[in-house]
Amino acid sequence: MKVSIFTLEYPPYVYGGAGIHVYNIVKRLAEAIDIEVRTLSFKEEIKQYKENRITVKRYSPWLDVIEKTSEKYRPVFKAMSLALAMNTDKVDADIVHYHTWYMSLSGFIAKKLYNVKLVATVHSLEPRRPWKHEALAEAYNISLWLEKTGLEACDAIIAVSNFMKNDIAEVYGIKRDKIEVIYNGIDETLWKPIEDETVLHRYKIKRPYVLFVGRLSIQKGIFTLLKAFKSISSSATLVLVTGKPDSWEVLEKFKATIGDMDNVIWINKMLKSKELIPLYTMARVFVCPSIYEPFGIVNLEAMATETPVVASKTGGIPELIIDGETGILVNPGDVDELAKAIKYILDNPDEAKAMGEKGRKRVLQYFTWSKIAEKTLKLYKEIVERQ
Repeated sequence: MKVSIFTLEYPPYVYGGAGIHVYNIVKRLAEAIDIEVRTLSFKEEIKQYKENRITVKRYSPWLDVIEKTSEKYRPVFKAMSLALAMNTDKVDADIVHYHTWYMSLSGFIAKKLYNVKLVATVHSLEPRRPWKHEALAEAYNISLWLEKTGLEACDAIIAVSNFMKNDIAEVYGIKRDKIEVIYNGIDETLWKPIEDETVLHRYKIKRPYVLFVGRLSIQKGIFTLLKAFKSISSSATLVLVTGKPDSWEVLEKFKATIGDMDNVIWINKMLKSKELIPLYTMARVFVCPSIYEPFGIVNLEAMATETPVVASKTGGIPELIIDGETGILVNPGDVDELAKAIKYILDNPDEAKAMGEKGRKRVLQYFTWSKIAEKTLKLYKEIVERQ
């Protein structure tokens, strides 16, 4: 069997959970089958290379067209031009498996041109993210259409949580027996408790500290967290590790908000695991205050390093975190409830330690990439065998 993975994000271009997912699942799948990855090109990179059973091909969007259009429309134009570019080479795989709405048109075209089976992993749904209209303007309507068109053409859809499965069925009217729930995972050999004080010295971080890791996005609830932290004792530090902002407006609002806050350290880049793992490990609590979160792989990263989690009771998060055992769940957008939960963890270090230990045990039992790959391969085989 051969599978072609269509993805916008692939190392070194990884800025979110979907990219982390793709990188890890590809490594595990390649232990059993041949994998081709079709992804975005970089000027300085080789367009194609092969490593063991993984072949990576990179394609460029039509920059001469994209640069002529409105800045807010460009992400959607980029997706559409990549869809054509990525299909210029014949697809000789048994299955095309695409990730995110960004690649939905790529997958749709591959199925129609090359008569392959089509699978999508849904990490989030565009209709559930109306704030994207601020970032994409009217092009948001096109992203909705692209996502719907791709999913309707799929032979099978992977949802990263039961919440996500229900959402797909409700929003797009897709039959539930076409949707398989396969969670995100974690590399338990990499993600484990590691203390390294040099990381704290490098970024001038004092203990105890509260940690946030994620995109600079309204979706991630970062402004709820900032409001909540203002009411917490000044003895704690808030460490924010943020990736790409959703828009210029979000970035400016964020800068203005933290400008008059004490004890906030902003690390304006996505750190590599060598720094991120000890940063998770040494945090008193990790916070995921998302408004919308179909899964939330950052929660697994925290749990794997034995750090308790305070997270929103939304999306797929309650499927990961057991309230009161591996962390505390709060209502999304509730500033007072979030502040109270964070303060409780800060004030009860022994209980926090016990929660963290239970969190790692849960990760090892249900959320390793090896288990995720096994379930994905099983689905591939079922799809290929269908007439």
